[in-house]
Amino acid sequence: MIIGICGNIGAGKSSLTALLEKKLGFTPVYEAVDENPFLKDFYSDMKHWAFHSQLFFLIKRFDFLKRVDDEGKIIIQDRTIYEDVEIFAKNLHLMGYIDERDWNLYRDTFYTLSDHLKTPAGMVYIKCSVSTLIERIKMRGRGYESNIKPEYLERLNRLYNSWFDNYTASEKFVINGDKYDFIANKADQKLVLEDIANFVKKLSAGVQSSLFNGET
Repeated sequence: MIIGICGNIGAGKSSLTALLEKKLGFTPVYEAVDENPFLKDFYSDMKHWAFHSQLFFLIKRFDFLKRVDDEGKIIIQDRTIYEDVEIFAKNLHLMGYIDERDWNLYRDTFYTLSDHLKTPAGMVYIKCSVSTLIERIKMRGRGYESNIKPEYLERLNRLYNSWFDNYTASEKFVINGDKYDFIANKADQKLVLEDIANFVKKLSAGVQSSLFNGET
């Protein structure tokens, strides 16, 4: 079973994925941020490198979903392929950084292969305000992220909220990232881990519950 962890830049997806591995024994699959050879160039020149960077992430996630064997395991995926298409690449197209021709090619690539994708059993959305995202981005200190504008994060947040509200491919659960600091606060961490454990148990049992649309 695959559980997707989704959320904006700085929301804490990788930190939560690591906690779920350490505390609950789930199998992590991290976003290939450090492997992306275009990412640093992208943040310094979005228009030139947007398509290259997004295509890299798309291919990497296709490769994972093509090869993954989740039989008898709970796999936690740090960011999903749906976010690549519906949030990041779409935003760059709307901003004019990916032109119409490249956007059509990108979407055609996704839709041509999407029938072969393994769908997550559940989706956990870490929902954060821009101020929280900026604080966490500063804390982790990736130099190439220092130029990210609040307006850029706000645009992504709007796309995230719209996408997640309409997402129906699997069951879903929301973590209030402004209210619960599961990275630095042990009490918050315990609560969030308990709620995700319960969410996963219900998915495993095939039980439908109002929890899926609830908010921690």
